[in-house]
Amino acid sequence: MVINGPSTYSPIVKSPSALAHVFYKDFLGAHASYETNTLSFLTYDNEHHRVAIGYIPGTAPKSHASCGLEHLAFSFDTLDDLALTYRQRKEIGILPIWSVNHGPTTSIFYRDPDGNMLETQTDNFNTVEEANEFMAGPLFGGNPFGTDFDPEDLCSRLNAGESHESIMKRVENGPRGIETLPFL
Repeated sequence: MVINGPSTYSPIVKSPSALAHVFYKDFLGAHASYETNTLSFLTYDNEHHRVAIGYIPGTAPKSHASCGLEHLAFSFDTLDDLALTYRQRKEIGILPIWSVNHGPTTSIFYRDPDGNMLETQTDNFNTVEEANEFMAGPLFGGNPFGTDFDPEDLCSRLNAGESHESIMKRVENGPRGIETLPFL
């Protein structure tokens, strides 16, 4: 989001002294590389900022029935990392709204306080070519959304020593349309 120059907005209520974005800091394990009462740049690695969040005076609350950004996706290197991030977020009270094996990825989705969706994911294939081949095939064509799973079951299977390959293989359950998604 871009803010051009100083704001002339005069709030009726007292404004906070800083834009903390606690949810995103907690969700990403991030810190602010720059932060004012109208703009915050957050980072969680060696990049100067990965997420920029701005306050735009006069904007209305988000309508969940309108078009717009569907979700942001954050990738993790391994299935173990994905399970760890699930457990860490759960411990601080951030619970998923949907866990799904899309085929190309195993993913866990969350909602931020404004209703935006965030996806944490790990790749299920070793190469982009393998993922593209699966996505070009009939199984993905009939069900591009994937198969739901319980993240607690994922953690249990990993703790029991089940192979990553076994866990990451999508369970096929036939065609699935958008109307079946649990968060709609």
